[in-house]
Amino acid sequence: MIQDEIPISTQIIQWSCIESKVENKRLHYGRFAISPLKRGQVNTVGMAMRRSLLSEVGGTGITYARFETVSHEYSTITGIQETIHDILVNLREIVLRSDSYDIQKAFLCVNGPKKITASDISLPSSVKVIDDSQYIATITQSISLNIELKIEKDRGYRVIDSQGYEFGEFPIDAIFMPVLNVNYSVHQFGNNKEMSEILFIEIWTNGSLTPNEAFSEASKNLIDLFLPFLHTKHEDIVQNSRDPLNSTELSYPSNNEISGLITEEATLKHIFIDQLESPARAYNCLKRIDIHTISDLLDYSQEDLQRIKNFGRKSIDQVSKALRERFSIDLPKNKSYINRKKENES
Repeated sequence: MIQDEIPISTQIIQWSCIESKVENKRLHYGRFAISPLKRGQVNTVGMAMRRSLLSEVGGTGITYARFETVSHEYSTITGIQETIHDILVNLREIVLRSDSYDIQKAFLCVNGPKKITASDISLPSSVKVIDDSQYIATITQSISLNIELKIEKDRGYRVIDSQGYEFGEFPIDAIFMPVLNVNYSVHQFGNNKEMSEILFIEIWTNGSLTPNEAFSEASKNLIDLFLPFLHTKHEDIVQNSRDPLNSTELSYPSNNEISGLITEEATLKHIFIDQLESPARAYNCLKRIDIHTISDLLDYSQEDLQRIKNFGRKSIDQVSKALRERFSIDLPKNKSYINRKKENES
């Protein structure tokens, strides 16, 4: 039976920020409490908020750099300590805040000798650097370095396509994720007859947004996602049911078939390696060989990773530890284990 009116819950749910602190310019922490919730609601809200915080909150980053008289990414410029690749990596790590979704230009024009940091970037008024001390490069001689930059605001992670760029132009892998990590926990209170639950959410951000701002934006994004369902009219449902395309001739997968499609492997294909929070060196080495997701990473053993240039034992241990702690996955030591696993699955 379809009701004309949707019943409104009389339960008054409140939330508050019960702890907030700034560890440093690029690490802010906030802890929130949401209550009272009925049994089972905490996990529903907690999982949805965690996903929304990690993937739907917008961030700002440098997405493009243009150098003068530079042929390719691994070139060096006489008088500059870093390679072009190293400079691009450092530019990508710069934490920015912007209130505009328009593509904006910035410039880096520096005379050496000098240690170049984020404070040397000439930015439009709508963009702000969070940590002026973030390192970019060092000029060791009396030369000039001029770089044109593009800044964008988006969500998630963007894998670059280097096609179509001219001499000296370099697109940059951009990470638009100001929320670094999210945890949630469940606590019960009340008596056996009327047991309620409290949801605690912990949020860590990179400083471009406060945890409070991230919490509000993630909540708004969830509301916007579900709002169209609230306004679906009964008449529309009746009309659609008469549509030939919705007739009983269409076959739908059974529950068993649906559950078979939702596998752990499919889930891991949509989790980027950013969630491992590996050091920049390990992260960049993985990206360089097209390892973008956890699923991509699990195609490699520890022996395989050790063959990657600049990816040493310490990096392997860091990645293995993160996989184990965050996803309860052990990275295989050798290729034979992966081959046996694939044979068993087939």
